[in-house]
Amino acid sequence: MKEIVLDHLFITVNNPDESISFYEQALAPLGFRHVLDYDGADGPEGHPDLKGFGRDGRVSFWLRQGRSDARSAHVGFVAKSVAEVNAFYEAALAAGATDNGAPGARLHDDPRYCAANIFDPDGYSIEVVYKSWQHLVP
Repeated sequence: MKEIVLDHLFITVNNPDESISFYEQALAPLGFRHVLDYDGADGPEGHPDLKGFGRDGRVSFWLRQGRSDARSAHVGFVAKSVAEVNAFYEAALAAGATDNGAPGARLHDDPRYCAANIFDPDGYSIEVVYKSWQHLVP
């Protein structure tokens, strides 16, 4: 089993309902689903309400309501294939994303680095990446 090095990530969104709808559509090609709503009252004092997305039995991407600052994060999701990169890009645009880089090789990084980049409804930079050499490790 591969070691997971990032357990979870929160981003702050202006309109959770709009963001949930966007990410349900945009992340579907990657197998991510909106799977859990967490009531902040169940956590330590000051914990926010969260909307969780995950795949493969793991919730790792969370939305919380507040004033977003798109400059504060760039999120890169792993794709399992070039086809997933392409499918994400099409789904994200259909959900209302703004293009920030059509699917293709990112030659400045590596010729085997395939990615698509969009801006979500809050202006966050979202990238979906397939790095073929990272999928060779059992």
